[in-house]
Amino acid sequence: MPVQILTVESHPFAENSYVVWNEGSTEAFVIDPGFEPELIVEALKDRGLTLAAIVCTHGHCDHIAGTAALKRAYPSAPVIIGAGDAAMLTDAMANMGALFGFDVTSPPADRTLNEGDVFTVAGVTMDVFDVPGHSSGHVVYVLRDTAPKLVLGGDVLFRGSVGRTDFPGGSFEQLKRNIARVLWPLPDDTVVYPGHGPTTTTGHEKRTNRFLAD
Repeated sequence: MPVQILTVESHPFAENSYVVWNEGSTEAFVIDPGFEPELIVEALKDRGLTLAAIVCTHGHCDHIAGTAALKRAYPSAPVIIGAGDAAMLTDAMANMGALFGFDVTSPPADRTLNEGDVFTVAGVTMDVFDVPGHSSGHVVYVLRDTAPKLVLGGDVLFRGSVGRTDFPGGSFEQLKRNIARVLWPLPDDTVVYPGHGPTTTTGHEKRTNRFLAD
């Protein structure tokens, strides 16, 4: 069954949340719910989908701001995040919300993930990779059994850019090294769904991304 991915952009940070489901299924999961969770609920209802899980790539406020509202709307949906950023969910200082004037907190994680984990939600199976550098516990999710390969990448690799590395826990050299380790071995037609901006491919970024040139 082909995987469907719907982009839901939320403001004020133009952050991309993604609703992911298998065509023909009645279950979906959301990646990185932002500041306008009502748009995600509306998208689910319009498509006759129920929320099976709330999955986060990292713990910055713009990627977790909608988690509490979605958890209230779908209490059985677990909150899932990489182990390294789990503490950011419940701490507005750690998740950078307080820095921008937002008192953003989330319910704590129901499940944490580490590199090498394989998990399935709403019938979609993903491999987990640690890609720190934007945040210290950032993970990316590589979907299995899709053609081309699909990556739910958060704030790691953007079209023509990379995630900022000037926040606490950030490191440009670490980010660059982990992009090369995790993403560059993937086929050039691998589609990356980033936390901000349009989709891109690993091949395009290898050839043209000036931040990652050797």
